[in-house]
Amino acid sequence: MATSTSKYAYIACESSKCVGCQLCEYICSYTKTGEFNTYRSRIRTVRAEEVLITTVACRTCENAPCVLACPREALSQDPVTGVIKIDESRCDACAWCIEACDFGAIAINHETRLAEICNLCSDKEDGPQCVKWCPKECLELTTPDQRAQHARRKLAIDEVLGPR
Repeated sequence: MATSTSKYAYIACESSKCVGCQLCEYICSYTKTGEFNTYRSRIRTVRAEEVLITTVACRTCENAPCVLACPREALSQDPVTGVIKIDESRCDACAWCIEACDFGAIAINHETRLAEICNLCSDKEDGPQCVKWCPKECLELTTPDQRAQHARRKLAIDEVLGPR
């Protein structure tokens, strides 16, 4: 059973627009590490056969299972933004957070032996760089309520105009 998301903002992908270019991964890795290396990205491009391409990043779950599962209390969640923070002095790469994440949004850096997770580029004034640089504008910083409102609006338009 998937974890429900919360009131917190997260990065969502409009899969009908995504072409799988992976620019989001390259921009993320460059922003976080200074190198263009998709393995160091905190967002992942996922392909389901050839018909669906989407991205996966932290969903900032309320009462985040990854935080609850961490036996060393290395993860904490900002109560205002929902961003998961990693205390590098406590993380030992046990990967319990990975097991607990229903979205597959956490990775272990094998060089540093630390968990890595999207922090919504909280240190950047202009927000998530993957959203900013997506050439197809398929990524957005949104909340579950905003996403639901968008879906309702699309359904209403489709009822009037027919599916597009």
